Amino acid sequence: MNSSLQHTRFDAQTGLSFLVSQAAALEAEIYRIQYADILYPSLIPVDTTAPEWIQVVEYVSADTVGRAQWFNGQAQDVPRADIVRDRLRVTVSMAAIGYGYDLAELEHARQYGIDLGPEKAEAARRAYEEFVDDIVLRGDAARGFSGLLSHPAVTAGTVANGASGNPDWAHKTVDEIIDDVNAALTGIQTASLRVEMADTVLLPVDRWLKLSQTRIPATSETALSFLARTNIYTLTTGLPLTVRGIPGLESAGASGVGRMIVYRRAPDVMKLHIPMPLQFLAPWQSGPMRFEVPGIFRLGGVDIRKPGAIRYLDGV
Repeated sequence: MNSSLQHTRFDAQTGLSFLVSQAAALEAEIYRIQYADILYPSLIPVDTTAPEWIQVVEYVSADTVGRAQWFNGQAQDVPRADIVRDRLRVTVSMAAIGYGYDLAELEHARQYGIDLGPEKAEAARRAYEEFVDDIVLRGDAARGFSGLLSHPAVTAGTVANGASGNPDWAHKTVDEIIDDVNAALTGIQTASLRVEMADTVLLPVDRWLKLSQTRIPATSETALSFLARTNIYTLTTGLPLTVRGIPGLESAGASGVGRMIVYRRAPDVMKLHIPMPLQFLAPWQSGPMRFEVPGIFRLGGVDIRKPGAIRYLDGV
């Protein structure tokens, strides 16, 4: 009995050592993977510069106010420009995802000289990316995190009715749809006294598909390519307007209607704080024949720094 117990301990220790030697190579491999269907890195700037174990990220948001006016040389009330500052806080929370093996898996790989496959580590990395993606898009009410699709700091409006008397793009012409997009873009400019200019438009996937598949009459051009050429942002700056279809927007608006989001994608407008991206800790033996590789990460919610540079338009 003692011999059997000693043999089991020896195998467990050997298995753990084997896992430690394999884990570093597995992690280096899975960190290089890029997931095309994970949206958040292309939607919002990500900031990883804060200390890993920080509890709250504090910053000062500054905005300019005031405009020049005609002035009488005898007057004393000179128009003033000023800076409005707000001190804001973003709470950071920790989450976890890991993977593991039993002794039989480790011993089989070790004895036959087989490297542990990356599948389990890849699954953990994938789960991390999906978790962050969901937080960015939808938030987490229990944590007090608001998502990009429905953030209380953002002003929501409605698109105008078309000739049919309905705002829904299913009942609108291509010209009316493009007018809606340009109205959203110019609305941000007008409200910010031309300080802000949106460069990104997010649409419900079915509305985006409608634009990409609808042909302009008597041409081979789609409505989406026509919009890319004729939108107010591109005509003003010469730069391309980003137009994306995003799952969840089909019912993100008030009363469950479709929502369009227009914004300027820049870190001074919005930001996602991830002080600690996913990192795997040292493998450990969690049971008589079970070995775990825990992974942890820390992040905050979507941080809207300039609400005037983002707007919701419902009813599309």
